[in-house]
This record gives sequence, structure tokens and C-alpha cells, in this order.
Amino acid sequence: MKIHQEDLNELEFPELLSEIAPFAYSPKIAEKIMKLRPMNIDEAELALKKTSEFLTSFESENAIPFNEYDDIEQELKLMTIENFRLENHAFIKIKLITEQIGKLQKFFPTLSEMFPTLLNEAKNPELKKEIIEKIDRVFNRFSEVKSDASPVLKTLRTEIGHAKKAIDENFNRALNSNSEFLEDIRESIIEDQRVLAVKSGFKKRVSGRVLGISKTGSITYIQPENVVKHYFKLRENLEEEKKEIDKILRKLTSEISEFKPQLTDYQNYIFDLDFTRAKAKFAEKIGGVLPKINRHPTLRLKDAFHPLLLLRNKIENKPIFPQSLALTEHNRIICISGPNAGGKSITLKTVGLLQLMIQSGILVPVHPKSEMFFFNKIMTDIGDNQSIENHLSTYSSRLKKMSGIIRETDSDTLLLIDEFGTGSDPELGGALAESFLEFFYDKKSFAIITTHYTNIKLVVEQLSAATNAAMLFDENSLEPLYKLEIGQAGSSFTFEVAEKNRIPRFIIRSAKKKVEHDIVNLDKTIVKLQQEKFEVEKLKSDLAEKRESVEDKRDNLQKLNTQLEQKLYNFQKLYEEEHRKLQFGSKIENFINEYIKGVSRKDVVKDFVKLLEQEKYRKLGSDKSESKKLQVVKRKITQQLKKENVQEKIAETNEKLEKEKKEERQLWLKPGQRVRISGSTSVGTIEKISKNKATINYGTFKTTIAADELERV
Repeated sequence: MKIHQEDLNELEFPELLSEIAPFAYSPKIAEKIMKLRPMNIDEAELALKKTSEFLTSFESENAIPFNEYDDIEQELKLMTIENFRLENHAFIKIKLITEQIGKLQKFFPTLSEMFPTLLNEAKNPELKKEIIEKIDRVFNRFSEVKSDASPVLKTLRTEIGHAKKAIDENFNRALNSNSEFLEDIRESIIEDQRVLAVKSGFKKRVSGRVLGISKTGSITYIQPENVVKHYFKLRENLEEEKKEIDKILRKLTSEISEFKPQLTDYQNYIFDLDFTRAKAKFAEKIGGVLPKINRHPTLRLKDAFHPLLLLRNKIENKPIFPQSLALTEHNRIICISGPNAGGKSITLKTVGLLQLMIQSGILVPVHPKSEMFFFNKIMTDIGDNQSIENHLSTYSSRLKKMSGIIRETDSDTLLLIDEFGTGSDPELGGALAESFLEFFYDKKSFAIITTHYTNIKLVVEQLSAATNAAMLFDENSLEPLYKLEIGQAGSSFTFEVAEKNRIPRFIIRSAKKKVEHDIVNLDKTIVKLQQEKFEVEKLKSDLAEKRESVEDKRDNLQKLNTQLEQKLYNFQKLYEEEHRKLQFGSKIENFINEYIKGVSRKDVVKDFVKLLEQEKYRKLGSDKSESKKLQVVKRKITQQLKKENVQEKIAETNEKLEKEKKEERQLWLKPGQRVRISGSTSVGTIEKISKNKATINYGTFKTTIAADELERV
């Protein structure tokens, strides 16, 4: 795509990028965002899909596990230098970025439907777990080299520990044995070593190495003789430890450098994900979405906002008005007219900036049903380009800009031109602007222009693939409505605005007489049509609100009906289940009575197994016939509900069962009966019964429990 920096500046694209850059984790990605430019449709569409999917993760509970990171670009450059050694923190950075890749490759496949594009991107880096394993063998969780990183280091660390212990033990002995020669502070630290604070008058009485004297000379700092040899041994071991660690890390650097291709892929992938995340965060802030991307020239913007104005107005708590328009092969040019400060220039900038955003892979603040396509060139002429240095007038600078546009425009170009034809004699400038418009039309260019010239509005009406549009204006209050109306030309409200700004009426009347009669009548007609259009739109809006209100009420009634049907269904299910349990309980009760009456155990078990088989068959077949049974039950329950209160019946039945169980318990609840607690497998014997409490003897211990919780064995 071709677009000049001057056009990017006019559309405030650099300001937009400066709003996105702070969302990047890495300063390098923030810098990359500031250099972002429009790309071809395939690259942009891929970037848009990734950004849209990342945005989805903010709006759901499936947050992508991607956090702040340290890049490893410097480490990648250094690791291949012969005999080079990376520092501890460099290895930890390499480990963390590898782990990050592992987490992402594990996360995306679990939500492949939600993140198909991001999943496909995550598959590319080849995960090498050996990188993590090699680093973990050398470093602990505090980023320190482990003692068992090598046998030599382990031995050295052991000797260092022994030397430190010997130093502390010998120093403490020297501290106690020389206490009479010490100052009140007793000891101090010199060059990271514990020393005795000896009174200078007794320094010859204490054997050891003098390491310093106090400023007053009253204290001599001495390292005890019995510590010196251990200290030198410690220093020697520490030096050897440094050499061994250096050797280990050089070896590890060499091993990790073999994975440089994979690590480079990790870094590039993380950078790209950071880039995508920053754009998604910005989209979340402005309400950006991914509209339909067309391969044919059809652009339909619905409720489109200027993103920078949207952010500014949010901060200042001001309203912002969206715009809707369309550009197609059959409607390539829109000419917007209307009063100053009515929103014409903002509409131009909105379309241009949104087009730059979508072609740069940035989501746009429009209605999701909007459609956009890609232009090969975007050319603008917005604002006053007068140059003091080059001594160019406003008109000359605009003609120079127009000259460049004429040379480059074609059928893949979007032109955005503000105040078309102004800056010169109205008649001559209008005629030249009319010729420009016809040239662009013949070139089949797409364009949105703004103008106050009546002749331009009339020419547009005669062109089949061009349309007039107006920024609506309230004629009564003389206030702009900031709403774009496609299909009619707008009035500049020159005399009305002048009257509002207290220009004397006699001057306005004089001006009207000087203007050609036809032009005044045309302007009046446009004003009248615009006002009528506004009233029609207002009526349509009121009707739409009433229709929405009726539809909301209908939806609420539908929801209420659905809820009532669901409650009835749930009640039917509950009744059926309770009724089945009641029948099943009755059958179990019959088994118990038969067993008490002396029916053989074999027959009872046989009948019980038969019952279990019936229940098994019922459960397996219930899924297939459930819907049919529910319909039958529904009819039966509906009829029965009219005759009796089901809940009362269930309560009476439960009460009857409880009474029968209590009477049965009275028959067998007596001392000597073997019982167990409900839900337990341990069996005991009733020792005594007091009121409703029973004492159970388990042999090694006794317990007292409510008789209702006991089962007969």
C-alpha cells in the first residue's frame, strides 16, 4: 500500500499508534508499534484475526497465560562467541521464555475453537524441554549454581562450609580467652572478617594478625592466630569455587547455544504475541471489533467512531456521535455539505483513520456488522497547508497537493478532500473543483469530499455513482446535530448562523438581495428538505423505540412462559421420582415383613435380586423412552393436580413410613441385639437402653448413641 507521511499525519495515525504503544510489555515492541504501517490484505487479515482472538480472552474466563517477560536478544548475539560465558540471570531468562512457550502450546489446544489462529501460530516454535532440564541441573530456584552441578563444586562447597565453621568456632574461643584485653564492643568486622577489638595497650598479649586501628588509636583490630590458617584456606576454596562455577557456566553456555535457532523462534514468537496483545488491549479500550473484510470494493461503516476523539471525549465526559456511510462500485463518491463545525472534517478523518487501522491490523470501533475492503492508496487534503517558508498561499498549497493527487489517483485510491475547491474566487474555484470532481469520477476513484459550493452539489446529483450527503442541523436552535444523512445536499445556513451571531438584520437582508435569486431559493429548499428529513428521522426513531419496547415486553412474557413450563416439568420429574421411591420403599418393607414372618432367606433374596434386575432394566431403558413417558406423566399430573394436593400426599406417606419404621424398631430394640450405626460397618451389641439412647458394646470400647441411628444386623 502507498501512503505518504503527510497523509498519515493529517489523519493522526502517529497519535493513534502512541496510544497503543504503552500497552506493550517490551520497549522494543513499543518502538515497533510506532513504526507500524498499512500492509497487504493477507498480512493484515491474519493480524486482525489474532488480535480479535486475543481480545476474546479478555472478555471471557479463558485468559491467555502470557505475562511480562525479559527478551533474550542480547543473549542470542553473545552465546555463539567462542568460549563466552552467560551470566546467571541470562540463563534464567532463557528458561522462563522457554517455559512460556510450553505453557502457551499447552493452553491453546484446549480452546482450539476459541483461538484457531493463535493455536496455529503457537504450533510453529519447536519446544525443546532439554533447555529447561539443562538449566535446572545447574541452577536452583534462587538463580544460584547448585552444589551438585559438578563433583568438584560439591567438594569445594563442603570444604568451604567446614572452613567457615572452623573460623567461627576458633574465633569464639579466642573471644572468650582474651576477654580481659577487649574493649566493650568486643569485636568488629574488617574486610568482611570478624576481628577482636583489643585495647591497644594489650595488643602484644593477643596473638594474631593486625588488620587495623581505630581513628583514636585506642583499639587495635586483630584476627586471632587460630583463625588465620582457616581463613586462608577459605579464601583459597572460594577462589577455586569461582573458577569451577565459571567452568560450569561456560560449558552450559556452549550447550544452550546449540538451541539458538529454537530460542530465536521463541523470541520472535513472544515479540509477535506481545505486539498482538498490545493491539488487543487498545481494542478493548475503544470497543474495537473485526468487521467483515471484503475482497470486492464494498465499504459499509455502521456506527463508526473516531478512536482518538472517542478517548478524549470519555476523559472529558462529552458525548460523541457515530457516523454511518457506504462506498461501493455503484456509489464511489460521497459529497458532504452542511454548516461549519457540523462534523464534516471529523467524518473524513474518521473514515481515513479507520481505513489505516484496518489495513495495519488494528481493530476498529464500529458496529460488528460493518464491512470494509482494502485500498492501494489513501490520499488526503485536509486542513490548511499554507507554508510561510515556501511563501505559498493556502490556495497555492492546495493546488500543489491536488496536482500530486491527480497524477497518482486510480480505481484503487481513496480520496479524502476537505473544503473542496475553496481558497480562490468562488465562481472560478468552483468551476475548477467541478473539473477535478469529474476527473476523479472518470478515474473510478473512491472519494469523500466536503464542500459549500452549490455547483458541486448539483454536479453530484447528475452522477450515477456519486451521492450527496448532509450534516444535519437544527434550524430552530441553529445547533449542529453531528449526524450524517446520506442522499441529500445540506445547506451552509450562512444567513441563519450570521443572525444567531448578532449580525444586524439589515445587513443580512442586504446580502440576500445581492445573492442570485435562484441560489437563495435553492438554499431555502435544501434547508426545508433537511428540516423535514430531520422530523421524519425523529418520528422514525420514536416508532423504533416503541417497537423495541413492545418486543421487549413480548420477550419478557416469552421468558416467563418458558420459566413456568420449566417449573412444571421439574415438578413432574420430582413427583415421578418421589412416587417411584415410595413404591420401591413399600416393596422393601414387604421383603422385611416376609423375612420376619419366616419366609425362607433364599426366596427373599431371589425376589430382591429380581427387583434389582427390574430397576436395572428400568434405568437402562429410561433414556430412550423418557420423553414419551414425560408427556404421559405431564397429562396425568396436570389432571391429578386439579383433584388433590400432591405435596400433602407425599408428606402423609413419609409420615406413615416413619411411624411404621418406629413401630418395627420397638420390636427388636432390646439388650443383646447385634446392631450397627447407619453408614458404619462395625457391629456391636446393645448393652442397655435408657429413654431414646442406647449403649453399644464393641468389645474394646463402648459408646452411647440415639436409637434412631441404629440398624439391626
